[in-house]
Amino acid sequence: MGKLSGDDDMDRETRGRLFGRLARLLGLSARRTGAAGIARGRWLADLMAAAAPHIPIRDLETLRRHHHGLTGEELAESVARVATNGTTAVGAAGGALAAVEFAAPPMLLTAPAQLAAETLVIAAIEVKMIAELHEVYGVRVEGTGTARGAAFLTAWAKRRGINPLETGSFTNALGSAAKVALRKRLLRTMGRSLSTMGPFLTGAAAGAALNRAATKRLAEEIRKDLRRTTPTPLPSEPPRLPSTD
Repeated sequence: MGKLSGDDDMDRETRGRLFGRLARLLGLSARRTGAAGIARGRWLADLMAAAAPHIPIRDLETLRRHHHGLTGEELAESVARVATNGTTAVGAAGGALAAVEFAAPPMLLTAPAQLAAETLVIAAIEVKMIAELHEVYGVRVEGTGTARGAAFLTAWAKRRGINPLETGSFTNALGSAAKVALRKRLLRTMGRSLSTMGPFLTGAAAGAALNRAATKRLAEEIRKDLRRTTPTPLPSEPPRLPSTD
């Protein structure tokens, strides 16, 4: 999932092959989990919670270097644009894979795993975007990988920026309310990914368009939220928040 959620350019054939590999692995996991756990979203939430601490988050200096020296709102816009391009490509790749397999009998078995793969990769790209927007806007979350993963995953589930002044903003695990929000958000994302199941590449076009619009809207919401809690103009160096260790 790491390569699929990264910023590196990737041709459709390579992306489709990685998707197929991830879908097969998820298919094995899904059979062990059972239909009930999948339908309630608990399986997806557990997988995403396990993956979140391992999503690579770039600090402000690295972001500036990777985005040609941009700063402030221009850097935030560039971070959001890269993520939007990433989820657009995911939708297109998922649709292309569905088109190839559409007429084959195994499709009935592989479709749920493919939807899960697409959902998790979209979530990983957007969590990474949210975390890096926090870096740009001066809200640097310190602590263990588990604590940072839980914080940014909660921000994704609730579609909100992290407010360092709120009690309980930084914890080492997802709370019960956050888990419920995460399950619901993942199931909604999976529902959106159903559009990629259309035949003859119609799903690829629909999936790409829907993902682009959704990620762009999320970026706008997070940036608006972060502007309310950070100085203006954006600081050149973000203040460090207390460690959660």
